[in-house]
Amino acid sequence: MHDHDSERLATFADVLAGELPDGWTSRHHPVGDKDDLAELTDRIWDMDLVAQALAEHPLQQAAVLTRQDGAQLVVLHRPEHGGFLIAAVAPSGLPAEAFRGLREPDGIALTDDPFHSAELVAGDLLARFDTALAQARCNAADIQPSQPDRVVLTWQPDGSLAAAPVSDTAAEVLAANGFVRDDSGTYRLSGDDTTAQARAVRAIGPQLDAHGIAVALQHPSGRIAPTATPPTPIPAPAATRASTGRGR
Repeated sequence: MHDHDSERLATFADVLAGELPDGWTSRHHPVGDKDDLAELTDRIWDMDLVAQALAEHPLQQAAVLTRQDGAQLVVLHRPEHGGFLIAAVAPSGLPAEAFRGLREPDGIALTDDPFHSAELVAGDLLARFDTALAQARCNAADIQPSQPDRVVLTWQPDGSLAAAPVSDTAAEVLAANGFVRDDSGTYRLSGDDTTAQARAVRAIGPQLDAHGIAVALQHPSGRIAPTATPPTPIPAPAATRASTGRGR
């Protein structure tokens, strides 16, 4: 591939990264990065447009965009059509079971205009990617996923509670009551101090309810589908389990 094409891809990806929300950086992988490109090909999270393009034209170079939280997108030339293709990169380190039954956040075609392309990515691909990413991480951690109007707290083997994904509003409430966000985007509340844990769980109920968000408790062994009957509401069950026995 000509140097002009390499420079064009690298420049486009740099500008695109700067226009996307939440802080992205770009790294160009030229033709010589054969091992990196081979690994990248295996992790491209697409079964539609981008997968078809790669089947016809093996990856020769690419630009990888990386968000502050580690999420990645890949940008590549669109052979014979002009413009570019962009797709999500599946997170590494998750077991195959985390992706089973999960629809791929298929990539999209972009024009040569990085500013317009950033609008397309932010309004389409990123939303689908974040949803799939959160679901895969929940599957890996055996955490029942939350919904926009309901936060599901899942008991973990170590006695902690976990919730993911959650809205910005719910995240603020959880963080204010001792939940800590880890690298996967999951909010966790330690069970080292069961009295403090119970107090936090009792507090988040009315706080989230004020925003129209329900709270429920779930054991990982009894996973339910998002559209099924909600798990046991809290705070009552959580308080019973974690407190010293006194009522509110």
